[in-house]
Amino acid sequence: MYICGVDKVRVDKWLWAARCFKHRNEATQACKGGHVKVNGDVAKAARMVAIGDEVDARTPGGRRVLEVAGLAEKRGPAAVARTLYVDHTPELPKDMTAFERRERGLGRPTKRERRRMEDKRRW
Repeated sequence: MYICGVDKVRVDKWLWAARCFKHRNEATQACKGGHVKVNGDVAKAARMVAIGDEVDARTPGGRRVLEVAGLAEKRGPAAVARTLYVDHTPELPKDMTAFERRERGLGRPTKRERRRMEDKRRW
């Protein structure tokens, strides 16, 4: 089984094992850029997480708020990765712009839509 028997794991390894990032280097860079918080505090890549901690990360797929439910140092199958966390990510607001409701690849956003999207991504 891919869940390890340790009490704590580095946050960049855990984010990679939970499949929030495609590569561990991306998880490390997100931590260095201040895009990962553990229990409300900005976390460096070497920050240790334990079961019950809350990890708030800005991933390529958008903001994710995850509660650590299991620990893993190695990346395993997606089915195992889903057991490592409980997802508390808030749903997208219903007042999305027309561009955000469109399918991917249907054109560029207007300047106004782009600015609204960037404002929503910041925290």
